[in-house]
Amino acid sequence: MKLTQHSDYAMRLLMYVGSRPGRLCTIAEIARTHGISEPHLMKVTHRLAQRGWLQTVRGKHGGMRLAMPPEQIGLGAVLRDTESDLALVECLGPQDACTLSGHCRLAGVIAGALGQFMAHLDGHTLADILPGGDAPQGRAAADEYVVSLALGAGRRARGDLALGAGRRARGERGPASGRR
Repeated sequence: MKLTQHSDYAMRLLMYVGSRPGRLCTIAEIARTHGISEPHLMKVTHRLAQRGWLQTVRGKHGGMRLAMPPEQIGLGAVLRDTESDLALVECLGPQDACTLSGHCRLAGVIAGALGQFMAHLDGHTLADILPGGDAPQGRAAADEYVVSLALGAGRRARGDLALGAGRRARGERGPASGRR
């Protein structure tokens, strides 16, 4: 899954504006800072303002600021507003023409993964990702998360989950499935 450029720019814009609460920010300065074209950033700004995430002020000394405190801006809600299509596979979308629809369990697995992804984002606000917080940022945070997933409370490190998954795939029961 890859987020659209629109969502990426929206998050960058909100982080930039959120880290400068005492003043109005301009499209030109944000575009320059992030290397984004001004016309593209105008579209992103317009959408965020329409959805109530930003307040814009027109005129020579205009700009934008957050429409609410960063603690009230949920990352999952912003993503839902900026992504036009969260259907990760065809059968989850409105144009389902898959010949396997109704006979395939993949859609449920994918929908569950998307649900967990969105629930994780719903547990965070813009305040959590603003510079200066005590949460790990950037690549270090991603690496830390991957390591925590890999360890899985120690079970994966011992190989229990991989062994259990293989047993379940073959229809065998064992300690990984909780039954003997």
